[in-house]
Amino acid sequence: MSDATEHGTVLHASDLVAGYGEVEALRGVSMELRAGEMLAIVGPNGAGKSTLLKVIGGTLARTRGTVELFGRPLDSYDRRALARLVATVAQENNIAFQFSVLEVVLMGRAPHLGAFHFETPHDLKIAHSALEHFDLLALARRPIQELSGGERKRVFLARALAQDAKLALLDEPTAFLDMKHVADIFSRFRDLCIRRGMAVIATLHDLNAAALYADRVLLMKDGVAIACGSPESVLTAENLRNVYDTEVYVGRNPASGALIILPAAPRA
Repeated sequence: MSDATEHGTVLHASDLVAGYGEVEALRGVSMELRAGEMLAIVGPNGAGKSTLLKVIGGTLARTRGTVELFGRPLDSYDRRALARLVATVAQENNIAFQFSVLEVVLMGRAPHLGAFHFETPHDLKIAHSALEHFDLLALARRPIQELSGGERKRVFLARALAQDAKLALLDEPTAFLDMKHVADIFSRFRDLCIRRGMAVIATLHDLNAAALYADRVLLMKDGVAIACGSPESVLTAENLRNVYDTEVYVGRNPASGALIILPAAPRA
């Protein structure tokens, strides 16, 4: 076992450069993540948040830089081994066929099954537990195409949970979700961080959710990492003004003491 794994380092990425054709979407980004930690990646549209997740998850090739997962180079993992360690929920998740909600969640068990092996009672138990976690048991037999956008999002989060991975990469996991389910989802993943030592990286547009739920925040703009650290040290009025090109108010919620971020009131 490597020193990195012994000390709880899940991910180490250094000097990442990647893009699409001649367009560079990442420019020299470095980051580290430890077991049990939740990292929020925030920034305006086009900042490179989704691109960074794709590079870390191995679905987009980098043109420069290194990625290590659990003390090993990312490129040393085959697809099945990587899928047993890393669960990804993309912004858009399309299912071409009329699969039921339960069948989609069971797809998360595929990396743990041998070739031509069917799901066992143990796999079904894990899938049902994932459905329960995301309040989906009543929808288990429904075709996924019949669900709302928010319900579909919860299905793919449940599939990631059923995958039993050590690292979850969540691209805008709270899109289409109401306030209750946003709180529930972050509560579920926070519990997984504590109980299982799962590490979570989530891209977010909601700065208040990042401030409330993340251990650390990575702030990005134009493919560059601007700041990374605790929410209080990163989500400052100065940093946000520079990144979002607008005035913001950063204060404390008087009821909870949590950091709160609002657009600054227009001047009279």
